[in-house]
Amino acid sequence: MPDNSAKPVTAATASRREAQLEALIAATEKRIIAGGVKSLKARDLAADIGVALGGLYNIVDDMDALLLLVSSRTLRRLGDAAEAKTARLPMATRAEAVERLVAVAHSYQAFAQENLELWRMVFELRLDNPLPEWAAQDQLRLFRHIALPLAAIMPELDTIALTVRARTLFAAVHGIVTIGLEERLIAVPLQRLADEIAWLTRAACGER
Repeated sequence: MPDNSAKPVTAATASRREAQLEALIAATEKRIIAGGVKSLKARDLAADIGVALGGLYNIVDDMDALLLLVSSRTLRRLGDAAEAKTARLPMATRAEAVERLVAVAHSYQAFAQENLELWRMVFELRLDNPLPEWAAQDQLRLFRHIALPLAAIMPELDTIALTVRARTLFAAVHGIVTIGLEERLIAVPLQRLADEIAWLTRAACGER
């Protein structure tokens, strides 16, 4: 039987918890930007938002849950950046669809460069438990920005093949951006990164 002894949450309590959660996410983002995800400490975050350490775990279950929320917001911002960059670009022809796909890739590169530590956190996050379905959907939702122009470029692909091709192209661009921004010995020089991403994207579409 359900426990009817628990007191209902008032609107004021719900509003306070929502404000605390928003403050906690913002404080976490600020610390990740300043020092990377490895610099995070629960005690520091609790102090940042003015709650006791135990109070932090009344807002989120654990640090993994908190990082998933930060990751989700970062992915939404990444999707918004791609939308802002590409939504009004035409796709009436194959060539236009290819250039829209190039613009998606360039928006990804720009977001990574401008939000380096938050972007890294999304892809370096290691959880003790399986990824929740809502978080998996946040990641998969990004692929629509690739799949839409790709479907116009390669209309012969069925849904499954299109999904695989979109993931393949994403992995290729992500790899170039990751290695480039780490400035490894084998990396594409930063000043050539945008040009080489455009070349790769066009080449993947069969363009010269």
